[in-house]
Amino acid sequence: MSLSRAKRLQPVVEMAEKAEREAARQLGQCQSQLAQAEAQLDELERYRADYHQQWLTEGRQGVSGQWLMSYQRFLSQLETAIGQQERSVAWHRSNVEKVRAQWQERYARLEGLRKLIQRYQDEARLAEDKREQRLLDELSQRLRQSEW
Repeated sequence: MSLSRAKRLQPVVEMAEKAEREAARQLGQCQSQLAQAEAQLDELERYRADYHQQWLTEGRQGVSGQWLMSYQRFLSQLETAIGQQERSVAWHRSNVEKVRAQWQERYARLEGLRKLIQRYQDEARLAEDKREQRLLDELSQRLRQSEW
């Protein structure tokens, strides 16, 4: 009885496994996108630091007003790009957390189904063991009766 219940649940488990694998794939993809966004932000921040170092080097030698205006304009654009990339990183982090929660939910569902099937299988084994023991007891009883 319980074994057939476990077998009937198998298609549900297969669907849950597929959903869990898809959620894990999506999580990996989102984590990869986050890593790329963080790498781009690091690159922009390194570029800003290099550009700032260039300012210090050039500034010691004296700069023209034109150079200074170009530097400030470019630095402003760079700061804007960094701000946009920081927002992108924050969005990707939030997305990773959302997708991770979705994966955890699907994983927990799958594990719950697996435990339920295991319980059904254990119940079936126990019922079979009891049935066998009852048959052995009956056989033993008959043997004792026939010996008398």
